[in-house]
Amino acid sequence: MIIAILPYYKVERTVTADNLEIVIHRRSLCLYSNRIVSAYREFPIDEIFDISFKDLGQGHGVLYLHTKHGVYAYTIETDAELFISEVKKLIS
Repeated sequence: MIIAILPYYKVERTVTADNLEIVIHRRSLCLYSNRIVSAYREFPIDEIFDISFKDLGQGHGVLYLHTKHGVYAYTIETDAELFISEVKKLIS
């Protein structure tokens, strides 16, 4: 059962000789009792050490998942407070 969902986005830029194309991919982080799932990765809760957030202003920010395999960044434009508090309950 999903505990919380946090939308995030990835920006893809393609440059050609005469054009710059920007595509925004909208995705979701899903928190379950034993893992967090993104579009291309799955993080078991027991491999997550911490979760943090950096506000970039204008409603945007970066959510950082600190795992045993490194730190993964997700760009968000919604309030992450509920998602972060639910993750911290599970990893503490």
